[in-house]
Amino acid sequence: MKDKILVTGANGNLGKKFILSKGEVEVCALVRSEKAKDDLMSFVQANDIQDVQIVKCDYLNQQVIKELARSCKYMLHLVGIIKENKDNKFDLVHKQTTKALVASIKGSGIKKCCYISILGANEGSKNTCFSSRGLAENLFLDSNMPSLILQVPMVLGEGDYACKALKQNALSRINFTFRKHSLEQPIYAEDIIDVINVDINRTLKGNHSPSGIKALAGPTSLTREKLIMKVAKQLGANVKVLSLPLFLGYILARISEMLFSHPPITRAMLGVLDHDDDIDPLPSSKELGVNLTTLDKMLDATMST
Repeated sequence: MKDKILVTGANGNLGKKFILSKGEVEVCALVRSEKAKDDLMSFVQANDIQDVQIVKCDYLNQQVIKELARSCKYMLHLVGIIKENKDNKFDLVHKQTTKALVASIKGSGIKKCCYISILGANEGSKNTCFSSRGLAENLFLDSNMPSLILQVPMVLGEGDYACKALKQNALSRINFTFRKHSLEQPIYAEDIIDVINVDINRTLKGNHSPSGIKALAGPTSLTREKLIMKVAKQLGANVKVLSLPLFLGYILARISEMLFSHPPITRAMLGVLDHDDDIDPLPSSKELGVNLTTLDKMLDATMST
């Protein structure tokens, strides 16, 4: 019998990439809506992927998840947002969901959890996205279940939203951004998938695998302006990056929050995007068993799609 991995948020870009790379294990993929289930089913069928069970499930339904977790050996938790709205609040997506999952997997066959978090997450942060992410991290760490928490920055993967947005910015003749000198340290999505697969293999074989919070990013930190201009050069475009005052962004975000149930931008989201990402990723990458993809190779792979 094949080992089974429980994956939450499986219809996202990282979830799909993991399913595509999963090897010989089975996957129990949890999604929250019928639309997400249909989308993931189409992806699985289009790529002829076997041994994937797709379940539409409310992540707060402990009884259902407890039953699903009974036959699983590892849990990959990919649920998270940087922008909340009236339907998806940070408290629900990060705190309540994680609390329910941790309770649901107690006594199951799951040996370890992996949670993809975000650089800057800290329960004591004034930013509600960072604080709720930090709270979710602590729920895993306090659960007595071995847990690997990966704090990552901007993730670039073929065809994902971040790549499309970066490409659009680079192809603009004039690009307006808030604080263009903010530091970005993008990481290649496939590197995160490699870390996950290495950790799963170590765990299933009973070998030592790292636990706790590990900050991981790409090998290059550079300003947002330089990143946009680097992409523009690769695409044969010319772009001028102009910086808007950050306080103006917070005013616009506040107005947006007051007027819309699904605001296009929020103050918490601005705070996340404005976070300076500049860490030494080598210690964590070595411990986690991954060779980081260079920025040039990352952009070659993601900006051509």
